[in-house]
Amino acid sequence: MNLLRSTLFAIIQVFLTILFSLLALLTFPIKPYARYRIIFLWNHIVVRLARAICGIRYEIKGLENMPDHPVIVMSKHQSAWETIALPTLFPPMSIVIKKELLMIPFFGWGMRMASPIAIDRKAGKEALKHIVAQGRERIAEGFWVLIFPEGTRVKAGEVGRYGIGGAWLATHTNTPVLPVAHNAGEVWPKNSFLKRPGTVTVSIGPVISSEGKKADALNEEVKNWIETEMKQLPHA
Repeated sequence: MNLLRSTLFAIIQVFLTILFSLLALLTFPIKPYARYRIIFLWNHIVVRLARAICGIRYEIKGLENMPDHPVIVMSKHQSAWETIALPTLFPPMSIVIKKELLMIPFFGWGMRMASPIAIDRKAGKEALKHIVAQGRERIAEGFWVLIFPEGTRVKAGEVGRYGIGGAWLATHTNTPVLPVAHNAGEVWPKNSFLKRPGTVTVSIGPVISSEGKKADALNEEVKNWIETEMKQLPHA
């Protein structure tokens, strides 16, 4: 049954990706903030499809921690689910992605119109400079910034290496960090076609100030909160 559900979901998702990618190209004349709301309708629809077809629900903890100003959201990275769902839970966001994603037909075209911060992960310090330059612009435009510090998805229960990029941006722009933990990898595993029914718990932590902190110390503080919270989450 999971195979049938996952196959149906994938077919519809591909169709919607092509449709919304073409729609995204038509939004080019629109200002980025307004364009975002049109493009990310795709995310809202896919999250609802995941619930209706695959039985993937979610609940949110920590809504009281949501600020009313732009922050840098640093999230656990286990699944494709959070890359789709998190932008539906927060105000308009600029997502830090690897530049290779922009080369994917249709999907990459749509992402290019969504004001991402696309980086070359092999560029070292140049990548950090790019994150700060682009991040500063996005924050000034009113966008929040979403980054997955582990860089790549990890299996449920594992801890990846936390890259410095998000903390570097926070300390160089004096922007607070909002940490997010979740267990989406239990229902939509890394590199898995099959999805299983379950309830993803998304836990939003308290805002962490970047003022007066070194990037590596801030990064460790964020990591400690996320990984400690991961141990408290119920199974999906």
